[in-house]
Amino acid sequence: MTSTWEDLREPPSRSARWRATLRKQPSAFLLAVQILVILLLPFLETSDGGRAVISLLSLSALVIAIFTVRSTPALTWLSATLALPAVVFEVWSLFDDRSVILALAHAALALFYFYTAYALIAYMFEDYWVTKDELFAVGACFTVLVFAFAYVFLAVQEVWPSSFTSFDGPGQRTLLELLYYSGANLTSVGLSDVGPIRPEARAIGTVEQLGGVLYVAMVISRLVALTVLRSRQ
Repeated sequence: MTSTWEDLREPPSRSARWRATLRKQPSAFLLAVQILVILLLPFLETSDGGRAVISLLSLSALVIAIFTVRSTPALTWLSATLALPAVVFEVWSLFDDRSVILALAHAALALFYFYTAYALIAYMFEDYWVTKDELFAVGACFTVLVFAFAYVFLAVQEVWPSSFTSFDGPGQRTLLELLYYSGANLTSVGLSDVGPIRPEARAIGTVEQLGGVLYVAMVISRLVALTVLRSRQ
């Protein structure tokens, strides 16, 4: 039998409330952490030690993502297994900035985020009811895909330098620039000063554009339809 806060003899601590909220709505925490990372990137990318802080935030997002996958039909052990090389290469890249290490770190993070996105989609398609956490999962999954493709683009430009151009000409783009480009691609708004100029980057960019259209058509439209049907019952 589930008890409310008022039924308890002693009021729960603040940490207990946060843990309970995290268990019930892990997707909300994942969404919040990813938005926080995006907002902090302009200040971290230009500061001393910013790279280490970005890596720390990325690892924090990995931990929350694993916890989120536990609430989905996906395999938690597989999520943790995919996260392990991502963590190893991300930490390694802090001390060794060779292109091969950076490419492996970005590719491992991208693979982990893609599996997390799959887990969230499976979670939203598991039943015919729309819960509060599933609504947060819609946003969390979208931002997960934005990060996943951004890390793919980072890996691409390590393998094929100058794959992207901007107002200052071809060159290596930052994580924030590629997140901006990834978000513009996935939302299909096309408002980005960053663009692919090598065929490999253009091919992946096209795949992301198609993924954004399918996400709206398959995921968001389904949840909207279920919400409307539930309100009519």
